[in-house]
Amino acid sequence: MKCIAFNRRGTLLAVGCNDGSCVIWDFETRGIAKILRDDECSSPITSICWSKYGHRILVSAADKSLILWDVMSGKKITRIVLQQTPLQARLHPGSSTPSLCLACPLSCAPMIVDLNTGDTTLLIVSVSETCNGPTPPPRNKCSDGITSFTPTAACFNKYGTLVYVGNSKGEILVIDYKNGDVRAVVPISGGSVVKNIVFSRNGQYLLTNSNDRIIRIYENLLPLKDEVRALDDLSGNHNDLNNIENLKAVGSKCLTLFREFQDSITKVHWKAPCFSGDGEWVVGGSASKGEHKIYIWDRAGHLVKILEGPKEALIDLAWHPVHPIVVSVSLNGLVYIWAKDYTENWSAFAPDFKELEENEEYVEREDEFDLIPETEKVKGPDVDEDEEVDIVTVEKDATFSDSDMSQEELCYLPSTPSHDVPEQQEKCVESSSKLLDSNNTGSPLSEEAGPNGHMMNHASSPLEDDAGRMKRKRKPSEKVLELQAEKVKKPSKSSKSEKPKSRSLADEDNGNSFHGGGLYDE
Repeated sequence: MKCIAFNRRGTLLAVGCNDGSCVIWDFETRGIAKILRDDECSSPITSICWSKYGHRILVSAADKSLILWDVMSGKKITRIVLQQTPLQARLHPGSSTPSLCLACPLSCAPMIVDLNTGDTTLLIVSVSETCNGPTPPPRNKCSDGITSFTPTAACFNKYGTLVYVGNSKGEILVIDYKNGDVRAVVPISGGSVVKNIVFSRNGQYLLTNSNDRIIRIYENLLPLKDEVRALDDLSGNHNDLNNIENLKAVGSKCLTLFREFQDSITKVHWKAPCFSGDGEWVVGGSASKGEHKIYIWDRAGHLVKILEGPKEALIDLAWHPVHPIVVSVSLNGLVYIWAKDYTENWSAFAPDFKELEENEEYVEREDEFDLIPETEKVKGPDVDEDEEVDIVTVEKDATFSDSDMSQEELCYLPSTPSHDVPEQQEKCVESSSKLLDSNNTGSPLSEEAGPNGHMMNHASSPLEDDAGRMKRKRKPSEKVLELQAEKVKKPSKSSKSEKPKSRSLADEDNGNSFHGGGLYDE
């Protein structure tokens, strides 16, 4: 396994594998819900992304391909081959069935890809200070070997109206991808290469991971739903939009530095940093080889916890959208789930229960065993029993406050029964045939001596179990033996009348039978 991604509710975990397949795990049952495999793709998966409501999955592979899957049916919707290997691909977050995605290739500028037509539009990665304005790169054509490109990080904002690009000059560019214009520039202190750029779930904070080994948190000053209009208002205050200084002035009103995280002692590089589901925590993995360390900070900047795993390098990291659970991927292809170690507290089931470390003498109250204690009589009922309780209305979860209730969200996948292994079926057939042979071939196991030394046929007896083993016959009690002895001593007419019946029973049984007062042969 190479990369991981939770769906919006955290009920399904998608994993991209080294053989080009995509495995979807039911995170609650820890079982495989579906496997997506394309015969045309056998290269390692580089990134994986869910659509907003979980009906689509976009994967990028090392063979320069983008594949869009329908999750419920498990069918491939489209496959697009780019000119460069996409290191990361993200679906447009503003649509339930997105047709646009943002791809960040290995040695090319980030691009907007139309999944219906396959058209690509390169985004601007830098603004020249000498010219009057940004010069957009040529469309549908990646850079040749003349200009060296470092992998550029980019991401959509919360509703997909803008793209935030972190370039190799240590700048954050705010781009309107519909017309390709750079709307603002935010310089990063130090000017190091930006390796990762991620928005928090609520869209209020932006995280950047730079080559100077510092994780920076920026606060988004723009309104969440009218960012383009707010940028127009800010740009209207400046006459010359083509000046780099004006773009930086607008950028200072878009993002402001909030916190910086770093390990000042070891100066470690960071891998796959991200926010928690509620945005209150920041998590980052150590990029050092041979160690699997996960650092967790609160938003105030304090290091809260260091999780140490096996001696395997960490390559990807994800925080559960709802629960305090972190999932990491190691270089060996294993996925590790980190959660809080809960101690069992049985007293929590009874609020009035008090745990005692040693025996204490207890004095019961006068009204302790009364049906209605005196204390409750004085209080009186606080609850209005005639009030109707609403059990239909679903309270809105603050984590999913932006959910469109008209859209049906895919949270779980139906389980499909797995087929039996053919080898097990053959073993079952062989064992059943052996059992039939042992019953029909008159084996010595099918006969057993009775309590008085007579042979009894147990071929159809319930005393024999399925495996062909004989169960021990219970020894008759003393009363039964006394009654049998009396019947032998005092033969009556009734016993004579029973002789033909017993003989017929013995004939039907095709063997020797002991009945009542005597022994009858065939």
